[in-house]
Amino acid sequence: MTDANRLQSNRDKESVRSAVGKRLRVPPLVWPYVAVVLLIALGAAISPGFESPDHLLLILNLASFLGLVAAGQSLVILSGGIDLSVSSVVTLAGVVSATMMNGSDSNMLIAIVACLAIGLAIGLLNGLGVAFVGIHPLVVTLGMASIVQGAALLYTDGAPKGSAAPLLTQIASNRLFGVIPIVLLVWAAVAVVLILFMHRSVWGRWLYALGNSPKATFYSGVRVPWVLVSLYAITSVLAALAGVLLTGYTRTSYLTIGDPYQLNSIAAVVIGGSSILGGEGSYVGTIAGCIIMVLVQSLLPILSIPEAGRRIISGALILLLLLLYGRGRKLR
Repeated sequence: MTDANRLQSNRDKESVRSAVGKRLRVPPLVWPYVAVVLLIALGAAISPGFESPDHLLLILNLASFLGLVAAGQSLVILSGGIDLSVSSVVTLAGVVSATMMNGSDSNMLIAIVACLAIGLAIGLLNGLGVAFVGIHPLVVTLGMASIVQGAALLYTDGAPKGSAAPLLTQIASNRLFGVIPIVLLVWAAVAVVLILFMHRSVWGRWLYALGNSPKATFYSGVRVPWVLVSLYAITSVLAALAGVLLTGYTRTSYLTIGDPYQLNSIAAVVIGGSSILGGEGSYVGTIAGCIIMVLVQSLLPILSIPEAGRRIISGALILLLLLLYGRGRKLR
């Protein structure tokens, strides 16, 4: 066999290996869902009944609130930013809605509209600060979080009052036909709309382009500032919606109701496969990330791990993932 034939034979073998490798390669979005299955199996092994349909529906019900907050957080992170004000928006929407409803169905609609409007205003301010003033998202949203927390404290005078409307409590707690949680259906509707916009619209292409290269996106004719403003506005509106629904679920409000959703919303996005540096990921993965976060939080008490240990484990997991994603992006 001549050298030319050997070279061609080697190229053919390499081509076959490459083709087989591509076929056998598991899509990145599969791994978060594999993790969900493994966590459910672990829970079933530790606590019989953990895998029961009723308990899994409860897990999904709790994941729905996080899913709404993480939906907006996912958009902002994909754009290369971050929103540290979502937990404060959840809290403010919760205390405002409870006070305005005060246990009356007649005030429910106006309370919901008012809370969504408040969320929209906060999001617009965040977006304007990032897009037009040029302040880093971390700084803008951290400052806004402090302002919103102060506003919630001032509004309630340190002692939240009121309660959710009975109708809102039914929406947030009951199940359709006694099977599917209504909040889960709300989350599903938001997820479908968001995924379609992200992957089937011009706005979605702008979002990913912005996360990969803001400068190139700007020079291609995209109105980058207004895209950023829309992202932060949507994020705060979804956080406010989650706050209202949480008020219905808990039947009341308190000044720390939104605290768990800050770290957990970021963790859900990262665990779901999105790069913290932007430009890579999908809300399909974030959905799995939300379920994983709730499953982990359900498993830790079963393992008799105290609250301090749970916080340490969650924080360590997030830091590890951030390091891995940051290293992977630098190597490329």
